[in-house]
Amino acid sequence: RAAPSPKMMENTVFMSFTFYSTILILKMYVVAIITGQVRLRKKAFANPEDALRNGGLQYYREDPDVERNLISLFRAHHNDMENIFPFLFLGAIYSLLDPSPAVARIHFFIFCVGRIIHTIAYLLGLRAPTRSVAYSVAQLPCFSMALQILLATTPYW
Repeated sequence: RAAPSPKMMENTVFMSFTFYSTILILKMYVVAIITGQVRLRKKAFANPEDALRNGGLQYYREDPDVERNLISLFRAHHNDMENIFPFLFLGAIYSLLDPSPAVARIHFFIFCVGRIIHTIAYLLGLRAPTRSVAYSVAQLPCFSMALQILLATTPYW
């Protein structure tokens, strides 16, 4: 197992960022896996080769439950890409600014929990405004990190 370099281990903010980022990436993988599981469970495949491998061409079909679930999964995944990818950039740069480890950890934790709740709200169809509140709360640390990055880099533009 490759251990992080000793210099890297000294940056506790970056290590915290790495921890929460990894959780978020794993969450995105889980959403993708659920998509496949929904099709398998309902035996409704989008491709004939998948249907043939799983019982025959009669399973190359659309199923209303599957389509409804897939739309929610697709929207959750798409929303993750729109939000988690910018967080990865902002968090990495923010980690280099030598912020307070406790404050940084709070930023990363709030974003991570907000994104997890947002996904759960999508997948379970939780009542409004659960999803939008989770989204909004998760944006706060991103705006905070972006502002701090801008303030730190303004002298260099």
